[in-house]
Amino acid sequence: MRETQQLPASLRRRSLVLAGGATALAAGGLPLAVQAQAEDIVIGGSIPMTGVFAFAGIGINAGIADYVKIVNDDGGIKGRKLRYVPEDTGYKVDVSVAAFKKITSQNKVNLYYGDSTGFSKTINPELDRSGQILMAGASFATELNNPQKYPHQFLVGPDYTEMFGILLKHIAKEKPGAKVAFVYSDSEFGRDPIEASEAAAKKLGLSVPIKIMTPPGSVDVSTEVIKLRRAAPDYTIFHGYVLAPIPEFIQQGKQQGMTSKWMGTFWTMDSSTVMKMGEAGDGFMGVMPFRYYYDTEKAPMLEKIRALRPEYQSTAYIQGFLTAMLFTEAARRTLDAGKPLDGKNLKAALNSIKDFDTGGLVGVPITISGNSIPVGRVYKADMKAQKMIAASDWIKL
Repeated sequence: MRETQQLPASLRRRSLVLAGGATALAAGGLPLAVQAQAEDIVIGGSIPMTGVFAFAGIGINAGIADYVKIVNDDGGIKGRKLRYVPEDTGYKVDVSVAAFKKITSQNKVNLYYGDSTGFSKTINPELDRSGQILMAGASFATELNNPQKYPHQFLVGPDYTEMFGILLKHIAKEKPGAKVAFVYSDSEFGRDPIEASEAAAKKLGLSVPIKIMTPPGSVDVSTEVIKLRRAAPDYTIFHGYVLAPIPEFIQQGKQQGMTSKWMGTFWTMDSSTVMKMGEAGDGFMGVMPFRYYYDTEKAPMLEKIRALRPEYQSTAYIQGFLTAMLFTEAARRTLDAGKPLDGKNLKAALNSIKDFDTGGLVGVPITISGNSIPVGRVYKADMKAQKMIAASDWIKL
């Protein structure tokens, strides 16, 4: 203002008129500011709707879309609507990266769902560089459970090592001193939790007499079954497979008189997958971070899902639905704090979640202090009922 006073009178008058005009523009621009305030909150998604992981991608896609609809039907978040923008990736990292670039170039993306560990690791430098996005996805890789290295990502459930931890805790309680075999695929996914879980087993007083690695998918496992039978484990945990060669191991093991209990981790544990094992799968157990669609315990959010979709929905659907719920909660907390929706603020808001009620999707209130939700339950296959039945309480690590 002092500078204006030093101007000649005629210029001073003009300067004040311009200043007044700027004020008028600012006032007139208020609806624009309000409009900007009310812009959509965008969830982008690299979703494998085709390819080897389509069985999960289709469920994940439906779960995210359904939760977005529920929130929008209820008025959105502080007057802002959610908008979900997915692209099919065929479960290929390069296609997934291209989808990410396309979606983020065409939309102001705040939240993103990734389809694989490979994609999560590849895109991480870009997330760090832009600093605008909070990401979760289909991966439960132990490596991603590192807030220093992956500050803008989180896992919707326990990581693979934590899944083993939940199973091992259950075993130690059910049969102290038990012998546990690990059978895993020769893949990054398969090898992920093995070393750390062997150490965890020993801490719990369990022994690991044998570890067997096979190629992923359908292979001849007769030699491996003989080795497994000789080790005579009380429990055998499979990891790094979806279905094959697990049924082959169980069938041949039972034929050779093995009395092992058989277990799996998340991607094997969808009800429809386990039921494909047929008679051999009766009593098959595994870790599940969420309730199954048909669980009968009180779960208002499951009731909402069942009203929306009267037919069975996979555990991948529940994972997608819960991801969207946690995205929404992080966005709501960020906006409540009056902060911009960027990666750092969204992650800080997510990490403020303590004893959060998921509407019964997870059977206990959840807390997200780091990059994972280390809670799960052991379920057991009942082939007569064609359902997975709870075999433990909810186990928190």
